[in-house]
Amino acid sequence: MNMARSFNNWRKYRQTVAELSRMSARELDDVGIQRSQIRSVARAAVGF
Repeated sequence: MNMARSFNNWRKYRQTVAELSRMSARELDDVGIQRSQIRSVARAAVGF
């Protein structure tokens, strides 16, 4: 169970990083995120 949860969290993290990375600087600014914050925002989103 824990391994499955870890895998799902990792998948969600990677998907979030990918989606945010595809956004332009202007779009990221609109949501209040700088490009350098993408990984930390993604970690916070999945609870890492």
